[in-house]
Amino acid sequence: MQNFSLLKRAGRARKPVLLKRGMSATLEEFLMAAEYVMSEGNYNVILCERGVRTFADHTRNTLDLSLIPAVQRLSHLPIVVDPSHGTGKRNKVTPLSRASVAVGADGLIIEVHHQPDKALSDGMQSLYPDQFDELMAQVRQIAPVVGRTVQGILARPNTLSSVSSEPARGSSVAPLT
Repeated sequence: MQNFSLLKRAGRARKPVLLKRGMSATLEEFLMAAEYVMSEGNYNVILCERGVRTFADHTRNTLDLSLIPAVQRLSHLPIVVDPSHGTGKRNKVTPLSRASVAVGADGLIIEVHHQPDKALSDGMQSLYPDQFDELMAQVRQIAPVVGRTVQGILARPNTLSSVSSEPARGSSVAPLT
């Protein structure tokens, strides 16, 4: 997020950009990083909350869901939540996904793997397919309560340029409208 030349280059790429919040970035720094991309004419930016570094040791990062309404108040940009990377723990992905929908996230990015224990990376945070199906059933029940609908599942999206050092692996995106 502080590699300004990369942000500007992503802005010139004219492809959608998934801008992931840095683990110590403030709300203002996050939004200003998006401005760097948009300053080059690319307005196809999606923000992604994936946790901040804290002193907590029960999880990899602390998923800052208070950021969602703050971004929506200050920006027109959509914001999705990545509870898989935000916690690093499989047992926290479902409850924080539900909370993300309840607080107004525009989508979810969930790691799914049929054999997480054999995954080359991110196995501890990956849901099994049946857990993902159950999560989606729950999300479909929560979304209407907050005036949203679930569009569908986009497995391993190939259309996003992710401004991050991590490639998309077995991720699924669940957009909400």
